[in-house]
Amino acid sequence: MTPDKIIVILLGFLGIVFTYWFFLMKKDNAVEVENSVDIAVDGGYSPNTISISKGKTTTLTFLRTDPSSCLEEVVIPDFKIRKFLPLNKKVNIVIAPKESGTYEIVCGMNMFHGKILVK
Repeated sequence: MTPDKIIVILLGFLGIVFTYWFFLMKKDNAVEVENSVDIAVDGGYSPNTISISKGKTTTLTFLRTDPSSCLEEVVIPDFKIRKFLPLNKKVNIVIAPKESGTYEIVCGMNMFHGKILVK
């Protein structure tokens, strides 16, 4: 086998390993929330993963500073919540999950995502 073929095989293998790690092995850093959390909406949600306790009322405060029309609405489908987020104004959403699990937060066009982890 020639050196150029060995290099191509090694680079291909490294590309596969990196792709697997990036898309499947990456863990979300969840922010532990007691009563309320401020979520910045600017090119996505920050923090994009929050952890709350089951049965506890939690207030999510969204502040959108991104003028993108995609982010002007936040949807939490499992709680049947759909709220308009005006630019540079805080919007509070109160949730009290009764069951443990992972709940999704998405924009109105389903392009930006976040998670609520209920323990």
